[in-house]
Amino acid sequence: MEQYIRISEALREALLNRVRVASYGKGQLLHDARHVCTRSDFVQRGLVRLYYLRDGEKITEYFSAEGEWVNSPNSFIKRLPDIYYLEALEPTHTLSLQVQDLGYLFDTFPEMERYARLSMGSVFGHLMDRITSLRFTSAKEKYAHFCDTHHDILPRLPLGMVASYLGITQETLSRVRAGR
Repeated sequence: MEQYIRISEALREALLNRVRVASYGKGQLLHDARHVCTRSDFVQRGLVRLYYLRDGEKITEYFSAEGEWVNSPNSFIKRLPDIYYLEALEPTHTLSLQVQDLGYLFDTFPEMERYARLSMGSVFGHLMDRITSLRFTSAKEKYAHFCDTHHDILPRLPLGMVASYLGITQETLSRVRAGR
């Protein structure tokens, strides 16, 4: 948070009183699409993917690693179940805030709203880049962009999940990686 805002002692204390530590094993769900997402998790250590099911196949939508927040956005905001699951791809440790606690923090500490605005601007920029890449680039360009933007987590990801995220088949990804 401190990359975006200065955290006052009062805010620090309020955060410490509300945040909960959680741990997940590899393959464990942080969120099940059949339920309303009532919390947001800050990944301290580990790797999480956001995915949905289409014809029984897991389609990867997003990855979150150390230093990033993760939740099922539509469910979290609208307080309704949606299509997204959150899965730990490796042992993962998070700091968790319930939606009502975030609401309290936003209402009580103006710097929290500033933090949300600035951090969401970063997420929005990333998502716009992703949309542009998906719509207007070749498989080779998609993979190159992924390597540039996710170089820190790429070695930790199964290639099938990378292919799913890029919207290409694993066979196409293999050809791209082989330079064919």
